[in-house]
Amino acid sequence: METLITQLIAGAVGGNAAGAGLKGSSMGTMLNTVVGLIGGAGGGQILGMLSGGAAAVAGEAAAPGMDMGGILGSVVGGGAGGAILTAVVGMVKNKMAG
Repeated sequence: METLITQLIAGAVGGNAAGAGLKGSSMGTMLNTVVGLIGGAGGGQILGMLSGGAAAVAGEAAAPGMDMGGILGSVVGGGAGGAILTAVVGMVKNKMAG
């Protein structure tokens, strides 16, 4: 559960950072945050599966808590996922608007 919360927070931060950095793709603070949350959860989960974090998540029931590597992986995956999804959705929205 802590892993998902970390990914969501990092995704929201990444989404807002992408919106601030790419002014043409920004959709406003609220929408950047929502899209960042979704991207953070998705990006964090994908990175966790690619790096073998699924075993760590399964083992979390036996030994709750996160190590520093798990926290860092969640922050990086969530932040990157949130930023990437926000940038992509912002670009698509701008192209559809004309």
